[in-house]
Amino acid sequence: MTRKVRLDSPPQKIENNDNSWKGFLGLISFSTILPLNIHTSLQEMARFTWTWPFIGGFIGILVGLVAFLVVSLLHLPLLLSAALIYSFTITITGLHHLDGLIDFADGLMVHGDHQKRIEVMRDERIGTGGLSSLLMVSLITITSLAALPVTIIPIIIIISEIAAKLGLITCATLSRPSGDGTGTYFIESMTPTLLAISLIVSIIIGYFAVKYIGLAGIVGGFVMGVIMALLARYKFKYTTGDLLGATNELSRMLALVLMVVVLTIR
Repeated sequence: MTRKVRLDSPPQKIENNDNSWKGFLGLISFSTILPLNIHTSLQEMARFTWTWPFIGGFIGILVGLVAFLVVSLLHLPLLLSAALIYSFTITITGLHHLDGLIDFADGLMVHGDHQKRIEVMRDERIGTGGLSSLLMVSLITITSLAALPVTIIPIIIIISEIAAKLGLITCATLSRPSGDGTGTYFIESMTPTLLAISLIVSIIIGYFAVKYIGLAGIVGGFVMGVIMALLARYKFKYTTGDLLGATNELSRMLALVLMVVVLTIR
C-alpha cells in the first residue's frame, strides 16, 4: 500500500498480509512521502491507527531537525523560519491532510442536508470556504511558530505533531463511518481503550518534554478531535477521510496556539 491512496477514496480489496509489522510501516509510508516502498493492505494499516500519534512524533522529529537548521544554524528571521518549517511539515506529509481541510471547509459552507455537504466535500473544485480555511489555518500556524522561543521550537514541533495525530484518532474513535471510503477502516479500528492508551502515552511525552506547555498542546489536539467528531455528526452525519485530514491540521493549529498561550501567561 502506497501513500497515494486518499482517505476518502472507495475501499479497496487488498490481500491480507500475515506480516503484521508491515501494517505499521505501511502506515508510516501512508502518512509521509518517505520512499519506504511498503506494500500492505488498508486493513493491516488500520490495525495500527492507535499508534498514529507516535508516528506523528517521528514526523515531528524530522521537522524539528529542519527547524534546528533554519533557526539555530542559519539564524534566519523567525517569521521566515516559521514559514519554512510549516512548508516542510505539509510537504513531508504529501499535502494529504491539507487537502482534507480544504474539502471539509467547502462542505461545511454548503446550505443543505448532510448528503449535499458530503457531495461538495468530494468535489474536486475548490471554493471560497476551502481557500479561506487554508489561509486562516496557515497564518495562525505560522505565526504561532514564530511566537515561540528559539530554544524550544524543535521540541514544540514534536509535541504539535503528536497532538495533530491524537486529534485525528480521537475524532475517529467518536465518529460514525460513512462506509464507502477508506477512512472507514481507520474509524472502525479505533476503540475507547486504544484511544485511552494513546492519550495517556501522549500526555506523558508532552509533560516530560516541556511540562505544562507540552500538556497544553496534547490537550489541544484531543479537544479539537472531540469538537470535530461532534461537528461531523451535526453537519455531515458521518465522518469521512477528508474530515479526518482536516482534524489533523486543526489539531496541530490549536495545539500550537495553546502552547503559545501557556508560554505567554507563565
